[in-house]
Amino acid sequence: MRRFTLLFALMIFIGVQWAQAQTRTLSGSVTNADDGSTIPGVSVVVKGTTVGTTTDLDGRYSLLVPADAKILQFSFVGMKTIEILIGAENVINVTMQPEVTAIEGVVVTALGISREKKSLGYAVQSVADEDLIRTGNVNLLGALQGKVSGVDIKPSSGMPGASSQLQIRGARSFTGNNTPLYVVDGMPISSTPAYSTGNSVTGSDISNRAIDINPADIESIEVLKGQAAAALYGIRASNGVVIITTKSGKYNQIGKPVVSIGHNSSFDVVSRTPDYQTTYAQGSGGKYVNNSSYSWGPKIVDLPDDPTYGGNNHGHPGMYRVMQLEQAGLDPWVYPKVYNNWNDYFRTGYTMTNNFSISQAVKGGNFSLGYSNTDQTGIALNTGLTRHNVKANAERILNNYFKVGFSSNYSNVGIDKLTGANDGSLAGVLAAPSSYNLAGIPYHRPGEPTRQIYYRGGSFDNPYWVEHNNTFNEKTGRFFGNAYIDFNTNVSEGMDLKVRYQAGVDTYTTHLQDIFGYGARGNKKKVLLTIMELPTPHLIHC
Repeated sequence: MRRFTLLFALMIFIGVQWAQAQTRTLSGSVTNADDGSTIPGVSVVVKGTTVGTTTDLDGRYSLLVPADAKILQFSFVGMKTIEILIGAENVINVTMQPEVTAIEGVVVTALGISREKKSLGYAVQSVADEDLIRTGNVNLLGALQGKVSGVDIKPSSGMPGASSQLQIRGARSFTGNNTPLYVVDGMPISSTPAYSTGNSVTGSDISNRAIDINPADIESIEVLKGQAAAALYGIRASNGVVIITTKSGKYNQIGKPVVSIGHNSSFDVVSRTPDYQTTYAQGSGGKYVNNSSYSWGPKIVDLPDDPTYGGNNHGHPGMYRVMQLEQAGLDPWVYPKVYNNWNDYFRTGYTMTNNFSISQAVKGGNFSLGYSNTDQTGIALNTGLTRHNVKANAERILNNYFKVGFSSNYSNVGIDKLTGANDGSLAGVLAAPSSYNLAGIPYHRPGEPTRQIYYRGGSFDNPYWVEHNNTFNEKTGRFFGNAYIDFNTNVSEGMDLKVRYQAGVDTYTTHLQDIFGYGARGNKKKVLLTIMELPTPHLIHC
């Protein structure tokens, strides 16, 4: 029995020695060639096998490999893949070189998944941040206009905060919503206006909520055009998807904070003036009518010969009588002249944007903070936009398998607008007769600010009176963001398992005002007031 026990122990010892002879442990660290910092999360695999691991937060690894292993492969996103021939040494330290071309052609698809563009079975187009901010347009859709094929963007006007319609590959519905789904940092958000004006022909335009996004905060935009591209988002993405990735600190050099300060100024002018006839004066049928919106009266040079208002027959040779000047308490007799009311009304618009951000990448994580303010003065009187944006995001690698992070955005937007359609100030400017001095004649009677002076009658307002008496604006405070946890593991060579759980919220409140002052539209009885506070439900995505 004693001999048997000794023989059994000897066999176990020999077996252990044989097993140790079949495997060996390799260890080492992986560093960045640019700054010498260690790189966490590097995939370390024995080529041709499923044996592998990843580097820890300090960039170190330890791997039990077969004795016949020949090549050790190191790979990481944005770095050149390295293959090391395994020799007699048990410690293998590696320095990886950045590879800029490694991320070219990589796009963000549904649910934040990054894939090579050439491997996709549907159409996708990318827009980089430098293309968005080149023109200094503060409206996201305006900045995107003309930069993506197959995407039709129609702004409602050139006014600050004007709504825009974006369609990908045309309309899919005659009566429904053709707006694509917007996804910011992996979370769907609302982009449509707070409410629809329907078939209304009065009041002011309502901005769509894409105006809340600051183009300077965007790192890239991917436009997914195919139905297959939107499969993971369901029916709400049937019109396509606009995926927005905001700036972060993940591409910074480790350990070095990056502070960015930017300023952009731009000027807006009216691009063209309508072609006006400048021969005939206010009126119709060849007769001068001082409260008509038509311009088919007598020739402007013949106004002094008018039997009623002409000065040649009333002691003011070469002049004619303007009743609106008389209503303003001024000398009504003037010489005929051609006025450019269109150019007189518009001014040079000015937009100023200031951006500040700080970001940093550290071992196993990164963060980014940013603030931006935009102040825009429109080309039309009493129009403008003020916007404040605050953003923050961070990411942390917990271990070789888990990563957590969050992204948050807050915006506060105020827009001063003009009315459109039947109440439109610009309609009054556009239709003003060339013989009428719209800018030079006072817009109300002396001591009676509610009694307008205008070249036409009825329920229309003088655009210069509107500037001081009517108010059309909207103010919106909005927060949207998300937090997530990622699980990532290597299943086999060329196959990874990635699982993400994400929860987010998108909420905003809009305060709308349409105020027609006392005396507006011929109303001498009351102030026409429309004020709405539109809180949205908290949109929670998981």
